[in-house]
Amino acid sequence: MNEGKSINWGGLILGILFLLIALLAFNNPAGSLSALVIFFAILAIINGIFSIVVRNQIKNMTGFRATAFLILGIVELILGIILLFNLSAGIIALSYVFAIWFIADSVRNLFFLDHARTFGNGHYWLTLFINIIGIIVGLMLFFDPIVSALTISFLVGLYFILIGIFYIVNSLDH
Repeated sequence: MNEGKSINWGGLILGILFLLIALLAFNNPAGSLSALVIFFAILAIINGIFSIVVRNQIKNMTGFRATAFLILGIVELILGIILLFNLSAGIIALSYVFAIWFIADSVRNLFFLDHARTFGNGHYWLTLFINIIGIIVGLMLFFDPIVSALTISFLVGLYFILIGIFYIVNSLDH
């Protein structure tokens, strides 16, 4: 490490966490997918309940009916219950969620390539490579969700390894 440069501890910890999650995904692919679907299902149920409670609070405080909160809350509750009791549908839906996430995140990061160049050519090329891989993985997940459901743990694990390495290198190059 060069003198005068500091370690970005948040980025370093985040990179290590991404690497650990990647190892878990490789170790138990089926369990990883089921756990993600259950996590999203519970999150949707909690968010649905929260939306309904907020709607009622808004109505009590302002007299405004906030129908959108009620509709959103009911949709989230139903979605969460469906995902909780139909893991296979959740796994296919998860393929689309990750596809959109990978593509959006990678495209966003490509807009900051000029910033990456300020850290050096190596950082620039690493950023470019990782984000192109992210777009390719996202497109693979999006256009073939059945095959993606079978390989999503591997693809997610690989992507998380690349992102983990990116965060670690970025934190040390800060």
